[in-house]
Amino acid sequence: MIIISNVIYPPESAKEITRRFLQAPVLPDYITKIGPYISTERKDGVHSITLYEVDNSRLAEALMAVGESLAIYIGVPGYTYDIKTYLEVEEGLKILGM
Repeated sequence: MIIISNVIYPPESAKEITRRFLQAPVLPDYITKIGPYISTERKDGVHSITLYEVDNSRLAEALMAVGESLAIYIGVPGYTYDIKTYLEVEEGLKILGM
């Protein structure tokens, strides 16, 4: 299963985000982190997307760990984030009974 975090913040907050990023706790071994990948946009500012690969059996733990790793940025002006889970197609087909 994949967890994807999408973070947005204004350019003015980049230094504070970087400072907190360097102090963020390390994720547990059972999560494979891919990214973060950064892009910028005039309208919203900086976007950061990170993928986290995790075994389905540890999804609940992984969601807590990812949530805690993103919570370190709460309070930075303009910082917002969301976390979503995504199934592989085969997993989705099993849910549909196929």
